[in-house]
Amino acid sequence: MKIRFDKQKILNFSTDMLLIILGSFIMALGYALFIIPHHFVPGGVSGIAIIVNFFTNLPVGMLIIIFNIPIFVVGIKVMGKSYGIKSFIGMIISSLAIDFFYEILKVKAATDNLLLASIYAGVFLGTGLGIIFSAKASTGGSDTVGQVLNKYFGVSIGFGILMVDFIIISMSGLVFKSWDIPLYSYIVLFISTKVIDLILEGWNFTKLVIINSNKNEEIEKFIMDELNRGGTAIKSRSLYLKKEGEIIMSVVYRKQIVALKDFIKEIDPDAFVIISDTYAVLGRGFRSNINI
Repeated sequence: MKIRFDKQKILNFSTDMLLIILGSFIMALGYALFIIPHHFVPGGVSGIAIIVNFFTNLPVGMLIIIFNIPIFVVGIKVMGKSYGIKSFIGMIISSLAIDFFYEILKVKAATDNLLLASIYAGVFLGTGLGIIFSAKASTGGSDTVGQVLNKYFGVSIGFGILMVDFIIISMSGLVFKSWDIPLYSYIVLFISTKVIDLILEGWNFTKLVIINSNKNEEIEKFIMDELNRGGTAIKSRSLYLKKEGEIIMSVVYRKQIVALKDFIKEIDPDAFVIISDTYAVLGRGFRSNINI
């Protein structure tokens, strides 16, 4: 019997594994350089592991693995086997990497300044997790709990994760008998979340513009000729005036927004314009941040 190998699937899996390894090492450096030395508690299972480590001196990575096993068992039963494989691999690699840097190489804290440490901890943690998430994997913990809460109790995944992390971080203040630890830990959590979003969604270099004007032809010409961008004219009906018309929808670069606004204001001060951020644009003339 011949075994057929899907080259594309193998390539995709290999790429994902490299991303998981890279993300795990970046995240582990954040733990060794900033988080563990200052007892920051970033929420989730790793937060519990750091609290337990403070009292027992057991390796943080080993504790993360131990605490994550029952969560993964529940997660696989609820979310299915396909969910658990790469996430389990991500959890194992990241946990081992943490112990490799902190317990074996004995990397020292990069700074004694708690504010600097919390900022860089968030950057390292967010970068590592963002890369791991981009490989369609996770490191277990509160994100798995959030999905379970969502399935059984109807709680949104984001709120479920936030609730779990908030409880664990707040608990660290009682354990360490200091308000500084949870306050700095909230900075770590906030920055890491923003960095994760940045990696997964990209820089918002582009803006979506929706224009309702009586000078559509002039605006279209300006967008096409002066800004060198395209757009779409969509049939519309004014709810207030009960009048048929067209609206222009276009995506332009952020630096072009001022010129477009000034032009519209000059030729039609009464134009109705909506400008919003875009994080991924597929199509000619734009570089996509979405992996397809």
